[in-house]
Amino acid sequence: MHYIGTNITNKVFCLLIAGLLSVFVVKTGVIGIGLMLVLPFALALVIFMMSHPNKSLAMGLVFAFVSIGATRYITNLPLGLSVDLALAALIVSAMFHTNIKTDFSKLNNSLFLVTLIWMGYNVAEIFNPEARSVSAWIYAVRGTALYMFLTVPLTLLYANKPSDLNRLFIIVFFFCIIASFWGLKQFYIGLDAAENRWLDAGARSTHVLFGNLRVFSFFSDAGQFGAGIAHAGVMAMVLAIGPFSLKKRIIFASMALLFFYLMIMSGTRGALMVPVAGTMAYLFASKNFKLMLIGILGLALVFSFLNYTTIANDNYQVRRMRSALDPDDPSLNVRYLNKRKFSEYLKSRPFGGGIGTSGFWGQRFSPGTFLADTPNDSWFIKIWAEMGIVGLYLHIGILAFIAGVGLLKIWKVKDPKLRQKLLALFGGYVGIAAASYGNPLLGQMPTGIILYMSWAYFFLAEDMDKSLIKSSKNE
Repeated sequence: MHYIGTNITNKVFCLLIAGLLSVFVVKTGVIGIGLMLVLPFALALVIFMMSHPNKSLAMGLVFAFVSIGATRYITNLPLGLSVDLALAALIVSAMFHTNIKTDFSKLNNSLFLVTLIWMGYNVAEIFNPEARSVSAWIYAVRGTALYMFLTVPLTLLYANKPSDLNRLFIIVFFFCIIASFWGLKQFYIGLDAAENRWLDAGARSTHVLFGNLRVFSFFSDAGQFGAGIAHAGVMAMVLAIGPFSLKKRIIFASMALLFFYLMIMSGTRGALMVPVAGTMAYLFASKNFKLMLIGILGLALVFSFLNYTTIANDNYQVRRMRSALDPDDPSLNVRYLNKRKFSEYLKSRPFGGGIGTSGFWGQRFSPGTFLADTPNDSWFIKIWAEMGIVGLYLHIGILAFIAGVGLLKIWKVKDPKLRQKLLALFGGYVGIAAASYGNPLLGQMPTGIILYMSWAYFFLAEDMDKSLIKSSKNE
């Protein structure tokens, strides 16, 4: 009798669950079916992320690569918040994981201090009398300071081993290879329906010029793709001339060529500054003056090819790269005009117009205003417009400080492979910082989170070097 009763109870329970699921599907339709299919995978992903904080950070980097492009296909989910969720999962994992002992002494360095200072300035901007919307601040501060404020200390605390550094390179190169082939598909085979819808929604005027597609892959736009893929190209190029096996160097060199080719396919003229500044930064940091001379000669040849010849001018991408060096380029003149407008407007506003008042967020939360309607076209112009000359000087000072102190720490590293990896990150950082003068790159995903993790590894250089020396002695 007990068995019969239990059996009936189980059947009633199953019928109840089936009924609830049926009602859920009827109410939600196809979306409900999709959620039911995705839920097991989402649960498995959450378990994986919660298993250790460094896995959450790695997933945050993965989300930074794919989430924005995925919104072209999945429009009903806030995928842009996936990076935030991954970082939040990291914090929760660290708080409740019983086997983790957090060494807070890792935060006892100047990098964390300047991160706190920058976050503090951004918080103070809430009280800027020129600010139009607290909601705009909440959305926009994620890119200007919050991701930096979370990623830097979390990397210092929970992803501070050489294996974590290697994981950063693996993820970046893996997704950049996929992005490259996706971009080649766009150019040589064509766009899919979702990508065409995105172009038709307003991006076609900037991404199809004179009948030529500016490749954007699964990044937010062609500008971000061009700079992001060039960033990976600089890192791969530096590794290709490092103390690694011939096989690895050939792989790195092949990736660098692929990435730089896709940079050209993006039609993003400002991205040209990434390999130029990144290469110069690496050559200086390497202290190899013979290599530096060869690199300078190589850059001079590229400059001469673009500026003083018309070779390959029938190729649209080459013509567009060439126009980046033309002082009479109409686009460049418009940018100079906008810069003068900002200069006049900000004379009486030393703290700017408030975070979220320019660019995309300005158009969403304060349309019709000067800052919202005037394109800033640059990360540094954006900082200047929203946080004033005080915020701009503070920001540039922090970026320069990180580069200077980070380089001093890299120079102390004895392990040649580790030093080359850190120099690859350093060259990429300087390249992106220089290119951000002409494009809003620094706070964009995935570039931003890669840079913030790079900064942390500069300041972890000594500890990682000691751990490698110790492990080599124990072998």
